[in-house]
Amino acid sequence: MQRTKSFPSSQPVSTIDQVIAELEGIIDLSIEKNSRIGYFAVLYHRVTCRIKEGIANNEFQDGPRMEKLDVIFALRYIDAWKAWISGQPLTQSWQVAFDASKNGGTVILQQMLLGINAHINLNLGIAASETVGSQGSIVNILHDFDTINAILASLVDEVQKDLTQVSPLIRLVDKFGKGCQDKLATFSIDIARTGAWYFSCLVHTCSTTDLPELIAERDASIAKLASSLAKPKSWLLRSFVRIASWFEWRQPEVIIEKLRFVVQQQSGQTFVKRYFSKLISR
Repeated sequence: MQRTKSFPSSQPVSTIDQVIAELEGIIDLSIEKNSRIGYFAVLYHRVTCRIKEGIANNEFQDGPRMEKLDVIFALRYIDAWKAWISGQPLTQSWQVAFDASKNGGTVILQQMLLGINAHINLNLGIAASETVGSQGSIVNILHDFDTINAILASLVDEVQKDLTQVSPLIRLVDKFGKGCQDKLATFSIDIARTGAWYFSCLVHTCSTTDLPELIAERDASIAKLASSLAKPKSWLLRSFVRIASWFEWRQPEVIIEKLRFVVQQQSGQTFVKRYFSKLISR
């Protein structure tokens, strides 16, 4: 793969097309390294392509501002990934998420949720505030803030519905895990979105002096949640995850490669099912 020979790149990223190119580089490298890191990268790539389409179709209140938010938001993930692969310091939330990719007992669902957790619960609030700027009102971005989360939630829901095609026993976690009241079983993007908005308001009204401490405290809190997602406290839920992992597909590069070629949109509907049908018919 030619891309990985010069990746990660050092070029500045300022457009959504450049974000997409960066994500494709992460996906390429994940395939080359057979790394589970690529699960979230492919999901996020799909989300970003969907946002690009939404901007083109005027689905957001302010298209240029939405692209700015997308770039700032994505760079927090991309920069964290680059720090992790080079052994540099990064936020605790992403450290837990990336480290979990090396654990063969972590199922695909966990890997995706760990990325979503760090990205929404930590990154989104900071990105929203930076997008508005110190002179703007954070309230003005609320509609587009909710829209970007709705897009992510819809894509994740589609993936989770058909996840049994590549993780046949993952329903054990969903069906029996609810009673455990563990973070893995009860994680909700809607709840995460609410928390992220509250955090964005705190960030936007925080003084420059106090901001690093605020972010550090938030990061520590979200990292604890990430640890619960990666290693459920409930022995029953841990057992379900372990059993589910035994029957899950063992070739990350195959899953990632198939997922990246899925048709993204047609008549407003996501086509994640095509990915799964291609995967099981390989």
